[in-house]
Amino acid sequence: MSTSRSTRRRDIWLLGIAVLVAAVLVGVLMVGTRAGSDSEADSEGATSGGATSVIQQTGPLGDLSRRTVDDPMALGAVDAPVVLVAFSDFRCPFCAQFNRETEPQLIDRYVDDGTLRIEWRDLPIFGQQSFDAARAGRAAAAQGKFWEFTHAVYADAPETGHADLTMDELKAYAQQARVPDLERFTADATGTSFDSAITEDFDEAQSLGIPATPAFSVNGDPVVGAQPLSTFVDLIDNAAGA
Repeated sequence: MSTSRSTRRRDIWLLGIAVLVAAVLVGVLMVGTRAGSDSEADSEGATSGGATSVIQQTGPLGDLSRRTVDDPMALGAVDAPVVLVAFSDFRCPFCAQFNRETEPQLIDRYVDDGTLRIEWRDLPIFGQQSFDAARAGRAAAAQGKFWEFTHAVYADAPETGHADLTMDELKAYAQQARVPDLERFTADATGTSFDSAITEDFDEAQSLGIPATPAFSVNGDPVVGAQPLSTFVDLIDNAAGA
């Protein structure tokens, strides 16, 4: 990616931060599209190759959704009109805050009625333990227990600083999450089979100039940090045409 494109992406995130601090949601004139086509609000999807494409209005980041059918690291209908993409680190205390305080309310309010889909992206930025935890998360996902594992880790996270996520701790969280085969979990979590997928998420975040975790895209509109529920509600309602 060229330096000028990377700079433009960073400018977009800085603009998102300024908007949030000012508590004003402003219209953004630049429109980004990853598909290379004009976007219109439309909840009609077409399934192809295990993913569903939905034409929709997008913010400056464009459509970051993947809409992979049966993705164990996503919540909500694959054809939901709004997709919240969450770039997260298991050792990030603000990611934990979002998971404990805001995410459950978004699920109750929007995911359960089909309006919102939440897609996880790994952004391990706090050292090797963060990367190891990302592997462990995917190991739990391979057995259908990703969100239970995530909730177990974040429920125990410190208010400040970074959790000490040794492999023994990660195995304990997997047990709490009732991952059925702990021997397989350990083998997967200590292997390298998930490394390319984790790196793909990380590289995507870097290409967007994401400055920290947690970071979100709501149909292409950027949100940085564990912002209050009202910030997400305003963006989701707007994107859904509520």
